[in-house]
Amino acid sequence: MRFKLLAAPILTVSLILAALPGFSQTIAPYQGKVLPFAIGFGPSGFEPDWGRGRMYGGTAWVDWYPSFIPRSLNKLDIEFEVRDISLDRHIVTGGTPRSNQANTKEDTAGGGFMYNWHLVRNLNFYAKAIVADGSVDFIGSPTYNHDTRIVLAPGGGLEYRVYGPISARVDYEYQIWTGKLIGTYLTPQGFTAGITYDFAHPTP
Repeated sequence: MRFKLLAAPILTVSLILAALPGFSQTIAPYQGKVLPFAIGFGPSGFEPDWGRGRMYGGTAWVDWYPSFIPRSLNKLDIEFEVRDISLDRHIVTGGTPRSNQANTKEDTAGGGFMYNWHLVRNLNFYAKAIVADGSVDFIGSPTYNHDTRIVLAPGGGLEYRVYGPISARVDYEYQIWTGKLIGTYLTPQGFTAGITYDFAHPTP
């Protein structure tokens, strides 16, 4: 089930990346950019809203600057992201299933929009809204310990251009998992710190 969950977003990103050489041959460079996307990855720390304590994992993202967006909206990008939170589980003995993280794992994969503000040289602030598929493992019963949900995830952060196409990113995301899971709604939240390589803006 977890592989099926990730297949659609990964296939979408793969098709976009495969089509980029064709774009570069058939149309003028997008607003002078070399390739209209950036890629990045980094570690994440999230409160999973299941069990007790923070858990950790990793996130990867692709920011796409499509040429069909009107120039009046040139601060608007499209972002795809994949996240896995499965490290540093907290095990509680004698508690309820929701107090035990022994089997907890939360994966999300999806995409949405990002709006950017370049208020200071080399520093970019952004807000984002992501819609994703979510997969969660938990301590439930022998027959019910895994489920999937649609996840709505607003967030934001900042990127600082360190050198050339390389930027450091700090990202915050608040997730709303639709549909109750054992009588409650999940609302994980957390931070990601990572590095972005911007093919579209190779120089400051």
